[in-house]
Amino acid sequence: MNKLIPKPIVYVVSDSAGETAESVLKAAAIQFHPNVVEVRRAPYVSGKEGVDLIVTEAAKSQAIVLFTLVVPELRDYLIAQARKRKVISIDLLGPIIATLEKAFNREPLHQPGLIHQLDEEYFRKVEAVEFAVKYDDGRDATGILLADIVLVGVSRTSKTPLSMYLAHRMFKVANVPLVPELQPPEQLYTVSPDKVIGLVIDPEKLNMIRRERLKSLGLADNAMYAQMDRINKELAHARNVMSRVGCKVIDVSNKAVEETAGVILGMFR
Repeated sequence: MNKLIPKPIVYVVSDSAGETAESVLKAAAIQFHPNVVEVRRAPYVSGKEGVDLIVTEAAKSQAIVLFTLVVPELRDYLIAQARKRKVISIDLLGPIIATLEKAFNREPLHQPGLIHQLDEEYFRKVEAVEFAVKYDDGRDATGILLADIVLVGVSRTSKTPLSMYLAHRMFKVANVPLVPELQPPEQLYTVSPDKVIGLVIDPEKLNMIRRERLKSLGLADNAMYAQMDRINKELAHARNVMSRVGCKVIDVSNKAVEETAGVILGMFR
């Protein structure tokens, strides 16, 4: 009867989550055989006591220690302890960081977990962009309750571009068009007015923007949408709604999207 050969043990040691080291280990180990090693992850190691415990266990089980420690003192201590106990250790990040430090001629931060902070920021941006798309142009009034910022205004006051710009700053933004023939969603009057921003614009400026918009669509530029009477009626209605909500109001007449976004970010910071 064949005797089962135990799997080699590899301790994956990190001062963060340890996912990087484990991924590299698996990518290398699969070249020999799937599940060829037993992985024992030791994340968030921050002191010498943790290193001592791991190296002691590794020595007992004749294991390998694979590590991603960015704090130099802790990294050097692990290497010294592993050498002392005759444990094989593999430093994944140390040589790369040292090479980059020389190439860039600058000191690394030596701060654990930075990659996960970047990942978190990326996913927050994605979530905010998806939110802006889902709750664009008043499609779903529940977005008003869930949003960090709610933009209201008549058509062509840059609500959608602003929503996307602010989403890339990780704000969840809903926007609601204000049209005289439609009652604004009731949620607009129940949320805190502090998170609602009204966008207004000079009637002449809006007339010019709407006429250009009609032309780009191949339509006559004298349609009702671009007529001054209609524009004035819409703006008056919008101001009435904003007054009832009690929100802050920004005139976007001579502002680029980035400028308006800067004003809003200043309010919410």
